Amino acid sequence: MYIHGKNVALEILANNKEIEKAFLYKNFNDKNIINALKKQNINIEWFEKYELDKLVNKNHQGIILKVPAYKYASLEEFINNENALVVILDHLEDPHNLGAIVRTCEAAKVDGIIIPKDRSVSVNSTVMKVSAGALENIKVSQVTNLTRTIKELKNKGFWIVGTDMNGTDFEEIDYQGKIAIVIGNEGKGLSRLVREECDFIASIPMFGKTNSLNASVAAGIIIYKAKTARR
Repeated sequence: MYIHGKNVALEILANNKEIEKAFLYKNFNDKNIINALKKQNINIEWFEKYELDKLVNKNHQGIILKVPAYKYASLEEFINNENALVVILDHLEDPHNLGAIVRTCEAAKVDGIIIPKDRSVSVNSTVMKVSAGALENIKVSQVTNLTRTIKELKNKGFWIVGTDMNGTDFEEIDYQGKIAIVIGNEGKGLSRLVREECDFIASIPMFGKTNSLNASVAAGIIIYKAKTARR
């Protein structure tokens, strides 16, 4: 997998993650990154900008790293934590939303993120770039069946809080204990089966003419409400 951008590269290097090869713009002059690559004996190839553009066709900031495919965590790595707070993403499709939510979850010190394998965005180079390296410091688990996973969480003592326009004011919900916050698909919201498993539906009041929020924005509001309520 190709990942790109200075922040992502710095996080990868700081965590001593495996890097197969580095591709740098011939005028790339970030000495910290260059020295770190050389210190870890990473093979560096120097390219023209147009050659780097062919590799990722995105704003790579002059650095692209070839790394192994992202390794997902198992649920057991974070759902057994006392008073765990996890975020479940119900078939999100936009990698920018996933990357932004990952960044928020890491900043809020959420225990882990759960995404489904099918009909959902997975961790790719765009997610890595948008998350600005946060993926190196938070666990993401990919599951086969989201509804079955939610049932498993409930059996382990989790309260499931879905998010939707039609529900209880998010300020009035009790976020104590083991909590899983579910963020729905960008266009369709929560799927029917997932919604049926939710113990609460949290709604963010809209006071202007806009009738909905971007998935990553809504996630940020609910996540930080849960964190502050649990202090």
